[in-house]
Formats: sequence, C-alpha cells, structure tokens
Amino acid sequence: MIKIVLLMVLCSGVVGNECKVIPTPKVLFNDYHECITYGYEYSHKLISGLNKEWVIIMEAYTKFSCEAEKII
Repeated sequence: MIKIVLLMVLCSGVVGNECKVIPTPKVLFNDYHECITYGYEYSHKLISGLNKEWVIIMEAYTKFSCEAEKII
C-alpha cells in the first residue's frame, strides 16, 4: 500500500541555525492533495501560534514536503 508522508521542519533565516523536525498530529495521507493542503494549513497554524517578536527575530519559517512511501 502506498501512502503519502508529510515531512515538516521549522527553520530560521539567522545564520548558524539549523532546521528542526516538527512533529505533526497527522503524518500519513491517502493522496498528495490531502497532504499538501494539510501541510499549508498546519504551517500557517504553527507560525501564527508562535510569539510574533520571536518569529521576527529568528526569521522563522517552515518547509515541508509530501512524499510517496510504501507502507507494509
């Protein structure tokens, strides 16, 4: 069975900071559309919920991808 897996990280535009994996409530999806839509919605919710000043200082942003993976 093939499922789509969401991979998401939180990054900073400040030199020297590395991206960190973000655990998400939902990881497996039936198709790419479900995954990519969820990724944008969750990304917006996550950034909106962070302290505004911290986001500005850290130049915080998310990156994510949806990849097909064979599930046994």
